[in-house]
Amino acid sequence: MPNNFQRSHFSVILFFITSCFCCAASDVISEQTRASVVPVGAVVDLNSPLGAMADLCMEMAVLDFYAAHPNYTTRLRLHTKNAKSVLEANFAVLELMEHEQVHGILGPQDSTEETFFAELGEKVHVPMISFTARISALSYKENPYFVRATPDDAIQTQALATICQGFEWQEVVVLYEDTDYGNQFLSYMNKAFQEVEIRVAYMIAFPSSAEDDHLLKELNKLTTKQTRVFVVHMNPNLGFRLFNLAKKIGVMSEGFAWIITDSLSNFVNSMDSVTRDSMQGVLGIRPYVSRSRDLESFQERWRRNMILKSTTTSPTMELNIYGLWAYDAVTALAIAMEKIAPVNSTLFDMDLTGNGTDKRYLRISTFGPQLLNELSSIKFRGLSGDFQLVDGKLKQSAFEIFNIIGNGEKSVGYWTQDRGITRELNSIGETMYSTSTKELKSITWPGDSTIRPKGWAIPATGILRVGIPWKHGFTEFVNVIIDPATGHTNATGFSIDIFLATLEVLPFRINYEFYHYNDTRNIDWSYDDMLHQIPQKFDMVVGDTTIWAPRAAYVDFSLPYSESGVILVVKNKKPFDMWIFVKPLRWDLWLAIIVACILMGIVLHILERRVTSEGTDSLSANRERPRMVYWSPVAVLAFPERNMVSNNWSLFVLVFWLFMAFILMQSYTANLSAILTVDQLKFAFSDNYYIGCQEGSFMKEFLIEQLHISASRLRTYSAVEDYHNAMSLGSKKGGIDAIFDEIPYMKLFLNKYDSQYKMVGPTYKTGGFAFAFPRESPLVSHFSKAIMDVTQGPNMTAIEQENFGPGYSSQDPLSSTISQQTSSLTLYDFAGLFLIIGSVTILSLFCSETTIGRKVTNKAEHFIHSFLHSKTSQISSIENASADDGDSRQGRQDEEFHEPVQNNVSNLGEDTDAGVLGEVELHEICPSNETSYAQNLGMRIESNEERNS
Repeated sequence: MPNNFQRSHFSVILFFITSCFCCAASDVISEQTRASVVPVGAVVDLNSPLGAMADLCMEMAVLDFYAAHPNYTTRLRLHTKNAKSVLEANFAVLELMEHEQVHGILGPQDSTEETFFAELGEKVHVPMISFTARISALSYKENPYFVRATPDDAIQTQALATICQGFEWQEVVVLYEDTDYGNQFLSYMNKAFQEVEIRVAYMIAFPSSAEDDHLLKELNKLTTKQTRVFVVHMNPNLGFRLFNLAKKIGVMSEGFAWIITDSLSNFVNSMDSVTRDSMQGVLGIRPYVSRSRDLESFQERWRRNMILKSTTTSPTMELNIYGLWAYDAVTALAIAMEKIAPVNSTLFDMDLTGNGTDKRYLRISTFGPQLLNELSSIKFRGLSGDFQLVDGKLKQSAFEIFNIIGNGEKSVGYWTQDRGITRELNSIGETMYSTSTKELKSITWPGDSTIRPKGWAIPATGILRVGIPWKHGFTEFVNVIIDPATGHTNATGFSIDIFLATLEVLPFRINYEFYHYNDTRNIDWSYDDMLHQIPQKFDMVVGDTTIWAPRAAYVDFSLPYSESGVILVVKNKKPFDMWIFVKPLRWDLWLAIIVACILMGIVLHILERRVTSEGTDSLSANRERPRMVYWSPVAVLAFPERNMVSNNWSLFVLVFWLFMAFILMQSYTANLSAILTVDQLKFAFSDNYYIGCQEGSFMKEFLIEQLHISASRLRTYSAVEDYHNAMSLGSKKGGIDAIFDEIPYMKLFLNKYDSQYKMVGPTYKTGGFAFAFPRESPLVSHFSKAIMDVTQGPNMTAIEQENFGPGYSSQDPLSSTISQQTSSLTLYDFAGLFLIIGSVTILSLFCSETTIGRKVTNKAEHFIHSFLHSKTSQISSIENASADDGDSRQGRQDEEFHEPVQNNVSNLGEDTDAGVLGEVELHEICPSNETSYAQNLGMRIESNEERNS
């Protein structure tokens, strides 16, 4: 007690001395400068911690400003009114306008008072400067006299969205105070989060006077949700109580992430030790205030003055950004007043409009517009940072990101509009906008964890309930195995292997447990019924579940892990008959070949007639040759080694004919092979056809709604064998005519019964098999990425072949059917080839049977032989110079070359080497005309025959 009494006595004395000194200093300055006194008002709740703090800051701002500027001709006189409610605040501002005739008012403290203050300021042209309003529903263009010396909260929501984006949190929960200010802030937050594709999973609004029971009830709901990121926007009284209760129920443990806005961040230095302990690991954001000597000096003086002013009953609050904004607002008003510097004392004109039935009248400021313009153009360095008003609100430079650790806060980084997230504000480096949280310093999360929360978790038990279908067939995809002793559900199959592979790729661990659907093994079950059990019974469904548009209305799907599409399969019937050998070529091509053979025989007869008539063959040979000539086009194909023709032009024609025949034969063989191996069945839906589909799938509804097939024509089956038996029976014996099902199922079916069935018609698009989740579940994106890693990885083929057998691969598409049109080759397909043969035939007839053609041919042959002779002479002269025996040999060759053709022929019998002579004669004989050439040829043949005999 004595200590308390002495401390209180000392405080009173110190306050009295300081007050006297301040008053004396003020009187001295006023007397020395004879400055004009300008009254300004302030409306605050002096009984609230914030109001008391702001009031002291404004008083100190007036004293500090004129102590630093003693030569100014204007002096602000601050008139402060205490207002505990909205009504008191409205009366207070009216009283200041009427009795004190103030030229500016600082306030209001509460956002509910903004409308009245703004409307009044617009009427009397007096600026209303708020140091607490962060968001206002009032338009600056319509209410220019309502000035906010605070930054806009829309900028803060952008910073929050960037932080959540950097931590890769895809959805958040917003806990906010149910006030006009809270609702306005929420609208800005939704817009900012939508721009970065972050979803607000749900929002919880708390009344300002909410009891602890209500807070606990809402907090307990958080434990049943998957989202683990919470953004809190409340006043200090409500927010601190919320964190104390959150600590008790365990939502401040590892895996949770809490972010507080500056509505709480600005007051963390005023909370008690219990609240601070409950907020360990919380991440906060607040306007950045740079450290300076002036700020440190002001903080020390403010603490001393607050101790002197405080009483035992009034609450206290540590100095925060709101007090600095109030200090800078008064400084800005003082600077603007000095710039206007009125020269007379008549500062108001009378307003003829009264205040309702009240006899009081308000005066309109004559220099209010000038004061407003000066406020908008002022720039200076205040305690809170750079002071500059843009569109009636303070321009914010940066936000500080901090982490509550131990007994204080740790600054981990900053956010600016132009650079995004950065570790240091003055760092030199990239100027690009950054959303990477790697720029931040290390953060300690709730539960003393240094691992970044992933943003979601399995609710309640922490075990993921995985639903799987119990199937009667196609167990290659999902095969449920139930332990009879324990009743535990296990499963195997392709879909299960994909699920297990994705768990290994996920960046976090998941505990799961299988729950099978269709306990009664009812044949009328459906995948849709199973999906409707999400999230009541299942947290996700794993199986051969197809992505289909109607299902997307109540569940979300991951990316597909199988092929997509629906196909039609029918029996593969081979249309063989006794005349199938003529089908590779169409009738017009057959007719063209026959006509070509006849014409070719006629042409060869014409070409060989001259040789036959001028030759010296026997009578039987002359009779046989025309007969063989007619069959030459065909015989040359069967007996290519026989000498069918004697005329060079005939041989020329036959070479091209053989080329064309070779192409025709190869085309015929290839087309016949295709006809014998490829199914040519034409299938079209009919009212008499029965279609098979899989039980439980969406195919029945798809066929009825999409393809308009009657439900009476649909029959469901559950296994590959059931499909085969039904197709073997046919619709007339109670079976089906075709199968309509998805590609993965039909690949198994066709692989097992490859030669008996065939896919026909188009492929209808579906989404493929995928995992199903509750709507907007954060697991969707994680599993989708994991599925891509698995399906595009090296183990995919092994998983497929393990379940479907060796040789199976989803990378091998089903072979499509060939065209349903006839595959016979036509005359048009070989028109170019026939044109070539025709041109060669006409050229041969022209050169062989016309006078002009023979002359041209003879001249060409003579020119060629002359050219060859000149080349041979040059080569011989070179050889004569190299050896003597070569000279004599060259002389004999020259004599033989210049002998008449008849002498060469007559000497054929004298040579013993007929082959050598024949070879020499082929190069050296140059007949003068066709008759002599034929005679010499005949004599040479007879001589060779006699020598051989």
